[in-house]
Amino acid sequence: MRASRLVSILLLLQTRGRMTARELADRLEVSVRTIYRDVESLHAAGIPLYGDAGPKGGYQLLDGYRTRLTGLTADEAESLFLAGLPGPAAELGLGAVVTAAQLKLMAALPVELRDRAGRIQERFHLDAPTWYRDQDPVTFLAAVADAVWNERRIQVRYRRWKEPQEVERRLDPYGLVVKAGRWYLVAGVGEDVRTYRVSQILDLHALPEGFTRPEGFDLAAYWQGYLAEFEARLRWGEAEVRLSPRGVERLADLMTPGVVAAAQQTAGPPDEEGWTRVTVPIESIEHALGEFLRLGTDAEVLSPGELRDRLAAAAKVLAERYGSG
Repeated sequence: MRASRLVSILLLLQTRGRMTARELADRLEVSVRTIYRDVESLHAAGIPLYGDAGPKGGYQLLDGYRTRLTGLTADEAESLFLAGLPGPAAELGLGAVVTAAQLKLMAALPVELRDRAGRIQERFHLDAPTWYRDQDPVTFLAAVADAVWNERRIQVRYRRWKEPQEVERRLDPYGLVVKAGRWYLVAGVGEDVRTYRVSQILDLHALPEGFTRPEGFDLAAYWQGYLAEFEARLRWGEAEVRLSPRGVERLADLMTPGVVAAAQQTAGPPDEEGWTRVTVPIESIEHALGEFLRLGTDAEVLSPGELRDRLAAAAKVLAERYGSG
């Protein structure tokens, strides 16, 4: 544990420059006294590390000193090769850069870790997009990414689902998110933060002025909140349903995670026929009709009545269409 912390101190100082003992302690979740002892140990090991007192003081590595990655554990080395996103990296124009970085990392690793990292690449591959869907065209992805990185304001012409469909927006691009193979831009619009699908950007102009990111803005936290809010808006009603044992198993393959979670939370004990009663959220009668038709005879909708009637009518039409007589 201590050896890992010493390596972390070196890497923090190497990447961030001067840091105070308090900043190091907060980042590594230890006491300031622990940092003092760790610094003494690094000095004893011959690391060219020095500190200055005063308001602008702190610890710093001697200019030009670079530590090697020989301090990586096996698990850390493997995680670096599992974390690669070759598809999204290529879309950003970074495919060759990622490949080169992995080759350099491989060369820097000890032989035993190099072998393990090589096996990771041979045995695991991440394909983020879902089945049965073409890849989104992302014509302006590189320009958006450049604006995000350099904190430059952009002017876009954007296609949305409601009228008027084409709108002009001046955006402060805070970050990019890739979700199920689709790229989303999180951007400031005045005092609001909104989400835009990059494939729906019809035109883009980089503006000369920059912008200031909101202090403490957390892209990952914003995205989790956005997903939760989107799911809540999407599901406006509920349906009470009986599921066969097979229907319970198929639910995870056919429905969204929110529906599956609701079914698990509301499931009662199986009845005398082995069927389970659950309550799940629905987006609309029309949408729910298509979802429950996919479950076929493994589901019986009890309410709302309108959805039950629509399913009965659809079943009658299907029976007549495929009936022998």
